[in-house]
Amino acid sequence: MPIQTVVRRLALLGCAIGLLAAAPVLRAQDYPTKPVRLVVPFGTGGATDSSARAIADRLGQRLGQPVIVDNRPGAGGNIGTRLVAQAAPDGYTLLLGLDATLVLNPFTHASVPFDTVKDFSPVTKMGDFGLLLVANPKLNIRNLKDLIQYARANPDQLSYSTGGTGSTSHVAGEMLKQITGIGMVHVPYKSGGAALVDAVSGQVQLSYPGIAGATQFVRSGQLVAVGVSSRERNPSLPDVPTLLEQGLPGYEAVSWVGILVPAQTPRVIVDRLHAEITAALREAPTQERFGSLGIRIIGNTPAEFAADIRSEMAQRKRVVDAAKIRVD
Repeated sequence: MPIQTVVRRLALLGCAIGLLAAAPVLRAQDYPTKPVRLVVPFGTGGATDSSARAIADRLGQRLGQPVIVDNRPGAGGNIGTRLVAQAAPDGYTLLLGLDATLVLNPFTHASVPFDTVKDFSPVTKMGDFGLLLVANPKLNIRNLKDLIQYARANPDQLSYSTGGTGSTSHVAGEMLKQITGIGMVHVPYKSGGAALVDAVSGQVQLSYPGIAGATQFVRSGQLVAVGVSSRERNPSLPDVPTLLEQGLPGYEAVSWVGILVPAQTPRVIVDRLHAEITAALREAPTQERFGSLGIRIIGNTPAEFAADIRSEMAQRKRVVDAAKIRVD
């Protein structure tokens, strides 16, 4: 073969390889060229939907394309989550992920239509929020010590309400029971609001809601704050100690919200989304809105978020299995 032909073919091959190598970069530079969908696996209203809309507005401005919130409720969040798991990995379908759906559902439901670890690429955990264990004032329970003493003096007379079986609040209550050895009866409701109302009226003795939902009842004296479930005190209730500092070793139970995309989404797109989302989280409007929802902003890396999910799944599985929590 003439040397000129060999040289020409090698040059063409080099050009082809160069174009292939440059293609992902070009796609990342062009992304996005159309609106992006953010799937929320629950209905409108509440902290979950509100956090999605807060980040969607700021993220859309940073990306230069609208980020449209798409509420897909059903089956405890499994329907919307499956939709994203099966979506094209092109960066145009995002998931608002929650601990209840991604960490708890795989262990509390008989089957789930997705694999938390294999079907998603985490982008960032946007933030988390602790729970607040509250008691009806008539019990005269002011702290964890009072609660344990009351439960031991009145076996099986305590009930605690939550927004549903298999929820983060339900698992947090079971963790409390397993560590302290006290007895409490779980009373699930269709919503956290209904669970709180019956705690105020005395239909149940305790409730375990998110901090934002319970703060108004604590400040009005309708409920007594027993303790916060996170490792640190919450800024909205700085005088309420954590259950950890009240002597509950290793206790932490928080909910979180984060952004994930379908597995196999190009790394350059994941990195672009991570950069823009974390930048949006640092903006004053986002911080103000998340603060009003009781969410502590985090904005960690994709690798850190993935590690958090795997670690939490292992921890929660032990609690769920011991408590035999199952969602029918």
